[in-house]
Amino acid sequence: MNRDHRRAIDRRRVLRAGLATLSTLSLLSALPAAAAQPAGSPTPPPRHARPLTASEARTAAYLESIRQDPTWLHRFFRHLPKGGDLHNHLSGAVPTEFLITLAAKDGLCIDGKTMTAVPAPCGPGKRPAADARTDRAFHDALVRAWSMQDLPPGQSGHDHFFDTFGKFGEVTWRHRGTLLSKVADGIAEQNQFYLETLVTPASEEAKKVADQVGWDGDFARMHKALVAGGKLDRLVATARKEADEADAEFRRTSRCGTSRPAPGCRLTVRWNSQVSRGSSPERVFTQMELGMRLAERDPRFTAVNLVQPEDGATALRDYTLQMRMLASLHRIYPRAHITLHAGELWPGLAKPEDLKFHINQAVNVADAERIGHGVDLVHEDDWRRLARTMADREVAVEVPFTSNAQILGVKGAEHPFTVYRAYGVPIVLATDDPGISRIDITHEYQYASRTYHLGYGELKDLARASLEYAFLPGRSLWRGNPTRDGYRPVAACRGQLPGSGSPGAACRHLLAASPKAAVQWRQETAFASFERDFTLPR
Repeated sequence: MNRDHRRAIDRRRVLRAGLATLSTLSLLSALPAAAAQPAGSPTPPPRHARPLTASEARTAAYLESIRQDPTWLHRFFRHLPKGGDLHNHLSGAVPTEFLITLAAKDGLCIDGKTMTAVPAPCGPGKRPAADARTDRAFHDALVRAWSMQDLPPGQSGHDHFFDTFGKFGEVTWRHRGTLLSKVADGIAEQNQFYLETLVTPASEEAKKVADQVGWDGDFARMHKALVAGGKLDRLVATARKEADEADAEFRRTSRCGTSRPAPGCRLTVRWNSQVSRGSSPERVFTQMELGMRLAERDPRFTAVNLVQPEDGATALRDYTLQMRMLASLHRIYPRAHITLHAGELWPGLAKPEDLKFHINQAVNVADAERIGHGVDLVHEDDWRRLARTMADREVAVEVPFTSNAQILGVKGAEHPFTVYRAYGVPIVLATDDPGISRIDITHEYQYASRTYHLGYGELKDLARASLEYAFLPGRSLWRGNPTRDGYRPVAACRGQLPGSGSPGAACRHLLAASPKAAVQWRQETAFASFERDFTLPR
């Protein structure tokens, strides 16, 4: 133990003397969500906090003792086991500086007017991306153009955020495996164990097939046209080949299987398929069916999701049509998962009538298992019934706080975080596009704890939720509805969690047979270690 750490412990001993007993602290750190609700939010039904174990209570006390110490607080959240990231766009997750390095390495050019990466040669008005290696002002201008860094006051965060993808798109499509290597390393170093990241499979080929087939409002005939002549199967083959190449590039870049593997090699990774909701109906339908077919035929792919601004003209016009497409295709591909960007809207960004039904249709028409963002909940028609439905069905909400603040301007008491929690809707914290947003998952957990007064027990359950509601196959380590009933091990592993006992034969069988339970067990092992290291002395 170094001298600084010993001093910190001595200081915490003094602080502890002024605190209540551990039993009182454990109760305070696990206040019901309703009690911690920011002023101005609608009044929810009451919820009850779960009691903390002795080790959790000591770690909860430790957290309370360092809340006013930024250095030790950041260290706490950095080392906190934080489950998985379920809402992550691969191209937007990469640090901007790394994208600039790749652009220079590929010999790309930068359009001086739009700061967009374009292929060589560099003609008039364009300069080599490699100039950013030596021209600091040029480098910094690219960082500002390709991220939310130093966004000028008065400029639309919404527009700037979504514009970045087009500016660096020429870089990202070339390097899926390299991008994954960079992102996976960062996630593993954040003490996370699982990643679902969004990509667009067979993008150009899918557009060509969709344009060839054309639009037919009869979904059954549209499906038959895509399947006919093996068109859809060829798209699946292309997507799988892309995934094979990305996997090989990732393993090569990360040195997986060698004596010096990168941290990302130990991360469990799955792909989710993006659907561009601003495209024509035939392209949207084709991307949806490709993603769902992939999810049933390749275990690396799990789900489909709609991307691009939800407030875009085409996205608003076709929203109900797209929900009906998903409902129809889900009957054909019942094992494919669906998670949807829905309710990423706010008054002033869309007309009042557009705020009334998006989450509802995503849940009740498209049968989404998770909702991304869900920010406009209380603007939906009969939103309380919707929240109860989501709680009953365990439809989780993926919450990226920084993204919501940057794009929509929604944060603090305006965000429905406490409303969802009070109604028992599962919540998972996520990053969305951390490269563009200039944040990491540690920042999101620390923000949640500070803004909504969350104690250690609540933070631990948020981390557990991010694995419970992941699209990993196999039985869960937890029984029942853990958001409602608490995280209680299934019978096979009762009383045998890491730190409390060795797994018996039935528990070992579960862990061997279930990829989901295996990753959850890894996190519980990390929690046991974390609670030994981050605790007030006895």
